[in-house]
This record gives sequence, structure tokens and C-alpha cells, in this order.
Amino acid sequence: MNAYQASMQLGLNFEKRGQQARGTEPEVLTEIYRDAINIVIWESGISTELKSAVKAMMASSPDLQVSEVISVKSAEDQLQKILGAEKAFTELRDDILELVDMFCCLFGLERTGLRLAILDRAMCPRFHVDHVPCRLLKTYTGIATQWIPHEFVDRTRLGVNSHVQPDEISGLFQRETDIENLQSGHVALLKGERWEGNEGTGLVHRSPGLDVRERRLLLSLDFCVD
Repeated sequence: MNAYQASMQLGLNFEKRGQQARGTEPEVLTEIYRDAINIVIWESGISTELKSAVKAMMASSPDLQVSEVISVKSAEDQLQKILGAEKAFTELRDDILELVDMFCCLFGLERTGLRLAILDRAMCPRFHVDHVPCRLLKTYTGIATQWIPHEFVDRTRLGVNSHVQPDEISGLFQRETDIENLQSGHVALLKGERWEGNEGTGLVHRSPGLDVRERRLLLSLDFCVD
């Protein structure tokens, strides 16, 4: 019996790396722990109340740029100080609070690095991988993050290896249809290069280009680095 047959008898599941998992319930986020997965998408929607809160926040703070370490124990108070106590923002505060709680619970964290920003241009316009264990992204309004499935990426063309050529002609991917888009309201977990065992399979993604006067409200949650 060879090693492969022996491992199958032990019930080990050999899966192709760089796969995606998606679903309409938050429980799908636990799929990030599967070795084969490098992106999980919770296809959550945005309620009318949340849309109103986002619109109010963007009108009130058009240049919003928040970068804070949020403690699970004091998250509610911190978010109220960051976003303001106005009733109009309640749904947005509650949504972010829920995501902070979920992210920290999922990974056993006591705190998380939060970034909340209104963007009028692509923050990271080139395709890249994140050198973090995992990152949560949610776009509340506007075009959301673009990503390429692992099997369609030539990783030798990432970064400086592109020889400064645009991604579209560097050979990083072959067809525009290889690019996938998250949707506003979706919650995504992006597995990075520093996730143990995921080296060389970090999700390849980029910020989308924005039209003139187009804006997006983006939330990201990260592991804190001591």
C-alpha cells in the first residue's frame, strides 16, 4: 500500500488548494479553517435601515478615515466614540459591532485592527496578496473588491515580477472573465500568505477602479500584530 492509499484509509481528505466557499448564512465563515479554502463569502444583504445609516454617515463624514485597534470588551463604547452617538448611525454601528464580535470569536482574538474608510479611488489598484493570516472585508456601498481564483493566476507575475506591466497584459491572468467581484453587502474572509500552511496560496485580489465622483465605504478587520 502506498502513502496515498494509506492516508485515504485514515480518512484524510486531499483537496485542491485555493478553493472558495460561499453561503447565505454566517456559519459559512467557519469554512475558512478548511485547508483547501482561501476565500469565504457570506452573501449577506444590506437592509433598508443599514443603507440609510450608511448614507447618513457618508453625508456627515465625507472624508472618513478610521484606523483603530478595537478591544472585544470595549468594542461598543469604542465604536460609539468613533462613529458618533447619533441615532441615524445605529444600524451601521450595530453591524460593525457584530462583525468585530464574529471575527474575534472565530479566531480567538481579544482585539482586532479595524479600518473604516470612505474611498474615492482604488486603495490597492494592483492585484496582490496580503501578508497577514486572514482579513475580513465588507463594502457597504459602491463597487466591491475584485479577486482571481487560484487556478487562473500565474503567481510568477505578481508584484515586481510583472516588470511594471499592467495586470491586464502582464500575463497574471488570461481573460477578464477570470476576475470575480464581491458584491456590496457581502462579508468576505481572505486567507493571506501568513496563514499557516497557506504559503503560496494567499488570495489574489485588488481594489476596484472607481468612476469620477463614485465613492465606496469599506470596512476591514485584521489580526493585530504585537
